Amino acid sequence: MIVITAPTGNIGRHLLSRLLESAPAAGEELRVIVRDPARLPDAARGRVEVITGSHGDAEVLDRAFESADAVFWLVPPDASLTPQDAYIGFTRPAVKALAAHGVGHVVGVSALGRGTPLADRAGLVTTSLAMDDLIVGTGVAYRALANPSFFENLLEESDSIRDKGVFTDTVDADRKAPLVAVADIAAVAADLLLDRSWSGTDSIPVLGPHDLSPNDLARIMTEQLGRPVRYERQPLDELHTTLVGYGLNEAFVQGIVDMKRAKDQGLDAGVARTPNTASPTGFEQWCAQTLKPAVLS
Repeated sequence: MIVITAPTGNIGRHLLSRLLESAPAAGEELRVIVRDPARLPDAARGRVEVITGSHGDAEVLDRAFESADAVFWLVPPDASLTPQDAYIGFTRPAVKALAAHGVGHVVGVSALGRGTPLADRAGLVTTSLAMDDLIVGTGVAYRALANPSFFENLLEESDSIRDKGVFTDTVDADRKAPLVAVADIAAVAADLLLDRSWSGTDSIPVLGPHDLSPNDLARIMTEQLGRPVRYERQPLDELHTTLVGYGLNEAFVQGIVDMKRAKDQGLDAGVARTPNTASPTGFEQWCAQTLKPAVLS
């Protein structure tokens, strides 16, 4: 029995799709925790056990983790809370339920940066790494998917790219770093959940095929979209003011700012890309398949 949290989110929907294809042949049953079952894809109807509710709720987790062999764990960050409450507080009920039900394996969505000089001052990343440590403390076999920023973050700027030919971030325009497609993260998670021959704890970097700078992204988007796209760097204090103005928790906003600062200082550059850490989807392919339809629709 594999339990999937956040099955309708960016990563979870790709993971659910993969497991629906491959789990039956492997003799695995699937169970999902979801707030709104109506958002599940039609392909999942009648093929997965559905536990309705939040995976931050102890009662929901008690039902979901019963007889479970493996869990996919993803915290949907809540910007109305402090980072500590959003990650650690949200995960504490899961830690108790994992131990109570003897779950053997957990695959969690985390971040790059562990072991680097920036790890203890990287905002949301620092809190995410502390969440990993909390799960490890249960004694489960744990694999943290250590991810850089996602290609999919650019979808939030599709209107600006369409209307102004501009996307923004806070890093230096020539700062090269790994970037990854969420579908590739889901593929790694699926493999780990289906083949549970691993034990102990480890981080699994998922780095994409190439390091790219914002200027690289602008060039590739210009080529793929057939229209000029340029990068504008946003000052960190301006980002802070904007996000607080949206009503986000100020401590959470500071966590975002600290994370962005650490990334600009090389937080994601500490892991070598190898055949085991590279993932296949290139930015050109992702632009053609995902960004272009969003921008040109």
